[in-house]
Amino acid sequence: MDNLKNIKKFWNKKKVFITGHTGFKGAWLCVILNYLNSSIYGYSLEPKKNSLFNKTKIKKDISSNTYADINNLQRLKQKIHKYKPEILFHLAAQPLVIESYYKPLDTFKTNMMGTLNVLECIRGVNSLKSVVIITSDKVYKINKKNNNYKEQDSLGGDDPYSGSKAASEIIVNSYIKSFFKNNFLKNRVSTARAGNVIGGGDFSKNRLMPDIIKAINTKKTVVIRNANFVRPWQHILDPLSGYLTLAKKQYENKINNKYAFWNFGPDSKNFKKVIEIVKYTKKLENFKFQNLSLNNFNETNVLKLNSSKAKKELKWFPKWDLNKSISKTIEWNSLNNKGISARDICEKQFLMYINNK
Repeated sequence: MDNLKNIKKFWNKKKVFITGHTGFKGAWLCVILNYLNSSIYGYSLEPKKNSLFNKTKIKKDISSNTYADINNLQRLKQKIHKYKPEILFHLAAQPLVIESYYKPLDTFKTNMMGTLNVLECIRGVNSLKSVVIITSDKVYKINKKNNNYKEQDSLGGDDPYSGSKAASEIIVNSYIKSFFKNNFLKNRVSTARAGNVIGGGDFSKNRLMPDIIKAINTKKTVVIRNANFVRPWQHILDPLSGYLTLAKKQYENKINNKYAFWNFGPDSKNFKKVIEIVKYTKKLENFKFQNLSLNNFNETNVLKLNSSKAKKELKWFPKWDLNKSISKTIEWNSLNNKGISARDICEKQFLMYINNK
């Protein structure tokens, strides 16, 4: 990623439309883009009371907040056409694997049809110069060799969440080949695959670090599911920097996509078992945990990403190793508990990230 001066120069006064801006990633993205002086137009469901979006009080600095369902095609189209954004990030989704088992219809509808609605809406918006569709690292068909997945590997997804995200990838590819191949959006629409992000301000249920943070704050025991599952853990600022870098390159028309899909995963040393994350975090903050093997839901045992494409073509590299990612997440919680502004913490950590500190 560029230095701060160049980043500010590019994003200054850019008109950016963000779906899902009230979610965890969306709120972080809003804070960063507001710091960079972009004009932000958000479209999302209302934020939950205990959310990073509310804690940062970022709402007052967003040019337009629309609280509506991504499945409302006409409302979405009206807003995108009204604000004529230059850059669009699509993050609106049902983002939880376990939730997808309880609400499979809502998951497929939101993740598939929501993406389809965005693609349909942007077809006639000539102001757009870059569109980044955020999907997931769980879109790949699981292989038995535990290889690192590359962008051209087969898509799959056994659980409803993964299946819905893999389907949304197929939808994006179809629209690129059918409608964006030879017009103003050529080489300007792509998907970004990342997952297992950690960072301050995530209050989601059934996610490892939020569950640990809750246990730290409440002095209760956290239940650890699937202790030996391996995931590509990374701090949220790593994939967000990837999304921003990709959006900028597309805007500048510096990408000739052979395939418009990008992995933004950590280096291999961040591929760790769940129990290793627990034990390292316990060195920083004391909490009680209990291992519980749950076989109720089918989840991928081992998941690793190969991000060599982004490294080579975007010059994007993950910056924070696992230890720093975890310590910054714990630090965020500790500082916020002491009364320091959530937005100030996010901005400070963003600056540290950019400046390699």
